[in-house]
Amino acid sequence: MQRDRRAPDTAALRRRLLAGAAAMALAGWASVAHAQTPSAPATPASNAAGPDGLTPDALYLEADVASREGDVITANGLDASRVLARFRGSTLRAGEISYDLALGVATANRRVEFTDAGGTVIFARYLELDSDMKAGVAVDLASRFPNGSSLMAATAVRRSEHVNELNYAIFTPCPICDAEGRPKQPSISVQAEKVVQNEELRAVLYRNAVFRVGGVPVLYLPYFAHPDPTVERASGFLVPIPSYDDGRGLSVETPYLRVISPSEDWLISPQFNTDVAPLLNLQWRRRFSHATVQARVGYTYEENFGDFDADGDNVPDIPIEAEHRSYLLAYGRFDPDGPWRAGFTAERTSDKTLFDRYDIHDPYQDNGLYYGDRRRLISQVYAERQTQRSYLSIAAFDLQSLRVAVPNDDAPGLNEFEADGSLPFVAPLIEARWEPDGPLLGGRLRLRSTAVALYRDAYVGSPVLRPEVIPPGSILGQPGVDSRRISGQAEWRRTMISRAGVRWEPFVDVRADVYSIADLPPSLGLEDETISRGRATAGLDVSYPLIRRMGDSADLILEPMAQFSASTDPDLDPRIPNEDSQTLELDQSSLFRTDRFPGYDLLEGGLRLTAGMRATMRWDQGREASLFVGRSLRDAGQPGFRVPVPDAPTQLYDPSGLASDTSDWVVQGSFSPSDRVRGWGHATIDSSGEVRRAEASADGRWGRRNLATVTYIIDRSNPIEGPLNRNYEFIQLSGQQFIYGNWGVTVAGIADLEQDEITRSDIGLLFDDDCFRFELGWRRDNTRVRPTGPSEGVYVRLNLATFGGTGY
Repeated sequence: MQRDRRAPDTAALRRRLLAGAAAMALAGWASVAHAQTPSAPATPASNAAGPDGLTPDALYLEADVASREGDVITANGLDASRVLARFRGSTLRAGEISYDLALGVATANRRVEFTDAGGTVIFARYLELDSDMKAGVAVDLASRFPNGSSLMAATAVRRSEHVNELNYAIFTPCPICDAEGRPKQPSISVQAEKVVQNEELRAVLYRNAVFRVGGVPVLYLPYFAHPDPTVERASGFLVPIPSYDDGRGLSVETPYLRVISPSEDWLISPQFNTDVAPLLNLQWRRRFSHATVQARVGYTYEENFGDFDADGDNVPDIPIEAEHRSYLLAYGRFDPDGPWRAGFTAERTSDKTLFDRYDIHDPYQDNGLYYGDRRRLISQVYAERQTQRSYLSIAAFDLQSLRVAVPNDDAPGLNEFEADGSLPFVAPLIEARWEPDGPLLGGRLRLRSTAVALYRDAYVGSPVLRPEVIPPGSILGQPGVDSRRISGQAEWRRTMISRAGVRWEPFVDVRADVYSIADLPPSLGLEDETISRGRATAGLDVSYPLIRRMGDSADLILEPMAQFSASTDPDLDPRIPNEDSQTLELDQSSLFRTDRFPGYDLLEGGLRLTAGMRATMRWDQGREASLFVGRSLRDAGQPGFRVPVPDAPTQLYDPSGLASDTSDWVVQGSFSPSDRVRGWGHATIDSSGEVRRAEASADGRWGRRNLATVTYIIDRSNPIEGPLNRNYEFIQLSGQQFIYGNWGVTVAGIADLEQDEITRSDIGLLFDDDCFRFELGWRRDNTRVRPTGPSEGVYVRLNLATFGGTGY
């Protein structure tokens, strides 16, 4: 929609006169393919009064001396005073102002200050505004934008309806005055002898452009051009992405954006390497009225590179040949009007280490209904239907694993990876939930049903198969177990609060499962089996929050809570594989659930008593500390929760903390004693006082920009050491400390305390003045998944206010 030319638009005048110079730095520092949100089209003029009480044809004037000749009003300020004029949502101050009521033309002289309705301020010695935008002149122009950036020019002239010209222009996104109002040198700025914006060509042209950092020239271009900043998106080169790898050498990725239409574009991003063949990366995006589709692909023809020499004879232990290598990362989301939506993901790579060897940007993303987790790719199709009271989803997916199963410390290129055949193909996976509109017997009723079928090509023992059905001896020739399950569940719960403040929640839960298992190990005499089971639970949740004033601004809240439940025998049939309940994180919320396992394959029964206490202290408006301690007791242990130790298959251990008649203790807390310090922690502790799992994190800020974060995580659930033991202990640290002015240091690292090594580490020199952030440092990567082994080298990070930073 075009603007109504009957109404002068001063904001548009400012944009059209100044957009060229303001975008000059954006193009030079960030990219030629610059994107900016276009301004909303103006609405047609009307005679209604604006926020200032003035109609579009009205003028408010304050002056020492004023005169009128016909439609021209002239006003002057005496001595140091200035004239104030308000019209069409804008404010104009100057020593002298003339305004033509008929033409809508305003002219201002001497100490001109113009503020438009958007808050942008323009200073000038002389300023002329033309209502139909065919002419506009400013002399000694200085403008300050709402985002803090500034623009200055000797003159600004609108040559024609489509051509704007600025002469001797300077643009900076940085402050030009310090906190006391004294002038200071901006960190970054762009200066040009002439800037021409051609709206017909949709381009901005520059002559003699100089880019400065701290006032020092760092780049000169005699001629320069880029798309008009009023263009929402435009084709062009983005910021190059440099990197280094011991196997790849020095690399630079040069992305080029090709805009096909407002709803479609291509990103062509070849990676050029000094030691190996280039890798071509492509990305296609398309938006539809009710859908989005995106696809990323990459291709190269090259030998596998890395450390493949385990015996030290300088000869690779496997054949190394050039092959076609590629990847695909695609997804689509379809969201038409109504309750239904659908989507898909397609994720595959030809090499387990392709992403690592070529440093592919952000390959593991959550773009569908289900996600594959870190270092697992997922291809899926799904459909969902959701209303206020119901939910239905139907999906199918397949996984590709890029995880290292057995690392080779002597030759990382020979790492053994998790086999794709050991992961299931799932089709279909159906989930449905429904609850009625109103209460039932004063409580809430929820119905839930699921159905799933899993197919596996390769044999997998523990923890999928129970110890009773794992065949002894060799597993060669054993089939992969297939399983199908249908489950139905109904839950009723009612909340009641007594006059004393005690919260009572009686509940009833009924569940039934039917399994069909195929390809169980034939050596044990097992055949295809159909297994059914059910469980009924009734229980009561009780909590009694107590609060006590500890002063004028402090409160102590104590909340004892308990749950008693009685269930039928859970019937943990050992023929049922454990596909969805292999991991369990006991915490404050999961401890009181009827089903504490995340899936359906394991379930609890019998008599249970769960108790806990939460204490919370709040003081001084938002400062808080809390601690929770709880555990669960049952009438009998659940040996079916135990699994074989990976390095000693004849021995069993409990990874869940729920197998005995007393669960692990759950300890969970958080603290925020000030707005600059906060932290949290969570741990499960077994009956002997040994920590099974724990995680804690704290972060702090001091000064204006100094900060640090430290995180500690440990898992000691496996009691027997060995090469297959997956216990871990990590500590992660990151922070920055300014030493002198805007100069400081930044550090980041991850230490593997189990392996006694620094997994990743960064240390760098930092400059940051809230406008321009630059880091130059050294990085080392010791992760064992990289086929080239440890990698180290220099890194550079650059972020510019308004301009963006490295990466895309």
